[in-house]
Formats: sequence, structure tokens, C-alpha cells
Amino acid sequence: MGESKAKRILAIDYGTKRTGLAKSDPFGSFAQPVGTFPPEKLIGVLVSLLHNDPVEKIIVGYPLNSDGAKNRMTGMVDRFIEDLVKAFPDISVETVDEYGSSRQAAKLLVESGLSRKKRQQKGRLDCAAACLLLQNYLEST
Repeated sequence: MGESKAKRILAIDYGTKRTGLAKSDPFGSFAQPVGTFPPEKLIGVLVSLLHNDPVEKIIVGYPLNSDGAKNRMTGMVDRFIEDLVKAFPDISVETVDEYGSSRQAAKLLVESGLSRKKRQQKGRLDCAAACLLLQNYLEST
């Protein structure tokens, strides 16, 4: 019987200025921050990351209004997902509702005891939001 290597799940909190990335541990138990990247460099970052670390699925935070309606950002994320699927045709891409995730991530950063200065560092919130999306996904599957 061959040994199958556990694969990770990657989470993306897409933004027009910064995109947060998080990945699961190899067994899909918990989310780990990867970092924050400019959206135009994201596909290149993912190519490098996925070359060294196999991923079985990518989840992307899907921005909907509180009533479930699409908005301006939803269209941008749809275009990003099209690019993602073209770049990585062998990896499943799934969307997850991200409504309120940034607000929840900000609350977690406050509760973690980080100073205001550290919480306000560019990208920290985006990365935390990606971790939160992934952790919620892992706990619900």
C-alpha cells in the first residue's frame, strides 16, 4: 500500500490592494498565516508556494452583502477565480461566504493582545481574515 501524503487547503482573502493567504496544516486541523501580497503578484506567489507544498483545495472568500446580494467586489473576485482556475486547473477552487470576516478578524487581533500599532500594520488584518475563513471552513467540514 502506497503512502499518501496529506495535502493542505489554502485560503485566499482577495483584496484590491492586499490579499491575505492562509494554509492548513497537512492534516486539515488548523489554519496558519502565510502572508499578505499585492493581488497582481498573487498567481506568481501561489506557483512558488504550491510547487513546494501540495494543496488539494483553494477556498476563496466570497464578498456578498448582508442580504446575500452580489456587489462591486464580487465581480472582481469572480474574475480572480477565473484566473486561478486557469493557472491551477488540477486544484479544486471553492468559494466561502466572507461576510463579516474582516470585522471578526479585527476583533480577534484586539483580543490577542497585539498593540494598536501592530494591529494597524498593513496586511495583518487581511492575513488574519484569511486564517479566520480557513479555520471556519475546517471546523465546518
